[in-house]
Amino acid sequence: MKAAIRYAKSLLLLAVERQELEAISNDMVLMDNTIKGSRDLVLFLRSPIISKAQKLNVLKEVFGDKVSPTTNAFIEIIVRKGRESEIVAMVSAFRKLYNEHSGIVEVEITTAGELGAQQKDNLSKSLESRTGKKVILTERIDPAVRGGIRARIEDTVIDGTIQYKLEQLRNTLLTKG
Repeated sequence: MKAAIRYAKSLLLLAVERQELEAISNDMVLMDNTIKGSRDLVLFLRSPIISKAQKLNVLKEVFGDKVSPTTNAFIEIIVRKGRESEIVAMVSAFRKLYNEHSGIVEVEITTAGELGAQQKDNLSKSLESRTGKKVILTERIDPAVRGGIRARIEDTVIDGTIQYKLEQLRNTLLTKG
């Protein structure tokens, strides 16, 4: 994991230096979605049997014309150094560093049903004032929460769901009974 963070930091610094931060960030999102979306690709990259040349050829075929020349060079370095099995960790570390650099926080919200545009906007504004950062919402729907919202901001969970309130009430009644 330390190597993944080192590579991600190096790529971030290079992206800033070359003024390609947004383009490379978009490349990392594409790579993250593509690799995590393909179990076969993950297994292929982790396989010790497959040669570096084969892995590089496949990665060039998958990403070659879809990512910037800097990202392509980064992929080549990763494979040449034998770190292709850590590419998912590198991409994840880059996205986290990018968010820190750009003052962005990703917030996962869980609700019983889909929120309207105005509700999302109000929630984003509230969370932005609370965190002091630009908020990117990822919405998850889980009917078990019954109502209300659960927000996960990095390692902090703010739970205002009916499910949580009912669990608290149940625990209170059980300890007094």
